[in-house]
Amino acid sequence: MSSPEAKRRNLGRGLDALLGASDSSPAPARTAPAPAEVRPGNDIATIPIGDIHPGRYQPRQKFDEDELDALAESVRAKGILQPILVRPHPDKTGEFELVAGERRWLAAQRAQLHDVPAIVRDLTDKDTLEIGLVENVQRQDLSPLEEAEGYKRLVDEFSHTQETLASIVGKSRSHVANTMRLLNLPDEVKTHLLERRLTAGHARALLTADDPAALARRIVKQGLSVRAAEKLAGEAGKPKRQRAAPAAQADKDTDTLALERELTEATGLKVAIQHRGESGQVVIDYGNLEQLDDLISRLVRPLT
Repeated sequence: MSSPEAKRRNLGRGLDALLGASDSSPAPARTAPAPAEVRPGNDIATIPIGDIHPGRYQPRQKFDEDELDALAESVRAKGILQPILVRPHPDKTGEFELVAGERRWLAAQRAQLHDVPAIVRDLTDKDTLEIGLVENVQRQDLSPLEEAEGYKRLVDEFSHTQETLASIVGKSRSHVANTMRLLNLPDEVKTHLLERRLTAGHARALLTADDPAALARRIVKQGLSVRAAEKLAGEAGKPKRQRAAPAAQADKDTDTLALERELTEATGLKVAIQHRGESGQVVIDYGNLEQLDDLISRLVRPLT
């Protein structure tokens, strides 16, 4: 049985499984028919570049212009070495919608090619979004925000669960959950993410900040590390907890203190029990969103 780590290295089911390929070997090229005769299958066809339209489910929103120019030079010199993936266009008879390989398609246009090699597949909208997401995550082409929006579309439009998404892209469920939380950030912070001025680690720290936009500006201006951002984001509430702790600790009996230690060891997180007569509360401190997601997962698992 393969380990979870091995599965993640293979990125979930991978493109081959999503496409239903029987093996990982490339399909043999064949002489392309006229555009009207192109049919879905495993063969590589040559399709006029003007008959291919951008994919409505493409998760990537921004492309580096210099990288596209460099790829266009390569395409101009050597052609497209790997075919793009398309499906019959849902609204335009005889034309096609791009599923995977948008960078190659854009570079081919810059290189002024008239046609491109492509594999045509009959794919559902769900399949199209999944494949586009896997391809870009595989190559680390997506910004954290683009990745989060791709996950959200699969959840909202196709009723995927976080567990299903994790399996598809070969990530942990906590990674999927924490990435989707980035969509709750202010628009200013999202722009920094999209422009790659902030990393996903910075953005997760900002989720707990009182003023995420102000802290984001400071991080970008000063070039702060993720650790520094986490420290700044947590400073606001820290003094209050520290002042309250000694008084609360003095009121606790030995049984309560022992139970706190037992719960802390069981969860791996600091646990405080506060009695108020017959009632009270249990407070669990977490240091980052991964710890929170792991705790939630452990608490709800017996109920599902």
